[in-house]
Amino acid sequence: MPPFSILDLSPITEGGSVAQSLENSRQLAIAAEENGYKRFWLAEHHGMKGIASAATSLVIAHVASATRTIRVGSGGIMLPNHSPLVIAEQFGTLAALFPGRIDLGLGRAPGTDMRTAQALRRNMEASANNFPNDVVELRALLGPVTEDQKVIAVPGADSNVPIWLLGSSHFSAHLAGMLGLPFAFASHFAPDMLLSALEIYRARFTPSPEFDRPHVMVGVMGVAADTDEEANYLFTSMQQSFAALRRSARGRFPPPVKSMDGLWSPDEKIFVDHAMTYAVVGGPETVRRKIASFLELTKTDELIISMPIFDMDARLHSLRLFAEAKRSLAAG
Repeated sequence: MPPFSILDLSPITEGGSVAQSLENSRQLAIAAEENGYKRFWLAEHHGMKGIASAATSLVIAHVASATRTIRVGSGGIMLPNHSPLVIAEQFGTLAALFPGRIDLGLGRAPGTDMRTAQALRRNMEASANNFPNDVVELRALLGPVTEDQKVIAVPGADSNVPIWLLGSSHFSAHLAGMLGLPFAFASHFAPDMLLSALEIYRARFTPSPEFDRPHVMVGVMGVAADTDEEANYLFTSMQQSFAALRRSARGRFPPPVKSMDGLWSPDEKIFVDHAMTYAVVGGPETVRRKIASFLELTKTDELIISMPIFDMDARLHSLRLFAEAKRSLAAG
């Protein structure tokens, strides 16, 4: 049975605050550690009224300081938004503060709209095109210092923070395989290329000093509750949020509703249902069945779950139910 992990966006709920969202992330990480999850990752987004994890490195430190054993990292840092040296220094610092517990997942998307991306990157085309070179540069900055090295990250050098490549297409699958890095696929919102990307990555994998074989993590949206009806009700928060994203109406994370009728157009429903192809939503038995099917489909080495739930108590309950599902599946 592969390990389970949590992907958190520090959702800012309607009627909530950034401070409360960050505290919720902290509490969720504590519960994840208590329930045997392997990693707790946070994602970089910008200009999103419903997401509080823009300063991802800071939130990682906030979460890691409240836990003792769970790995904490980025899912991911959008590297084209940053200088590799800056990220090496940030994650080298995190590795010094929390030895052996920090992961660095990297993506090449902006994590925002184009106008905000322009404010972040200044030269967007060059930043995106330089992604493979930036990954190589960052990897070197986090590794041992060589005799002729001119630029040294302090902290960062020889911290050997594990680097993951994240993706929702074939590009990062090819790159991760070529560089011998672990690969995480964003199937929690981008289902189309999941299986072909995993096939490419595994077929093209070249052993590296860090990894002698391919290592895959795949994502799902997950909402578990005591009944299917309750889980589907809680999931309407994510359905509303994605429908709003479709119409570029980014707001705070909404409370659940009894029915989505009248809240989305037919086209928006098709868009959301497709994006959520692999979502695991239901009561305990439904969750076990859907997880087992997804693990069999992907043959993944790890599963990472994003839990888009408005109410914090319900989110914590969902986390515990997924942990119970894992134990049940492991026991056969």
